[in-house]
Amino acid sequence: MHSTFYTFVKSNKTNKSMDIENAKVQMRKGILEFCILQIISRGEVYASNMLEELTSAKIMVVEGTLYPLLTRLKNAGFLDYKWVESVSGPPRKYYVLTEKGQLFLAELHATWDDLHASVGQIINPIQK
Repeated sequence: MHSTFYTFVKSNKTNKSMDIENAKVQMRKGILEFCILQIISRGEVYASNMLEELTSAKIMVVEGTLYPLLTRLKNAGFLDYKWVESVSGPPRKYYVLTEKGQLFLAELHATWDDLHASVGQIINPIQK
């Protein structure tokens, strides 16, 4: 007969992987790409305006997160951009969705709808 004995030792170290702030950040990161594509789907948009909208929606993004993600989405063929002259400084880069990006966003919408329904079912189970 084989038995296993587990010993749990309380550690003074903080387990970062179970930190609530880390969990919140990870949840937001998971939907960041979807939110950025959704914002861009409304029409040409400047990165600063995306940053403002994401910040006001409490998705809390910093430029150091946004710009690499925009580059990755552009390299994947989901975004394009054009340079527009500015009267108050250097030219500005305005982003738009490509056709491939629109299709990708439609898939993300379907996934979001499924996830929203699934999580809702778990959070608020229907009593039978």
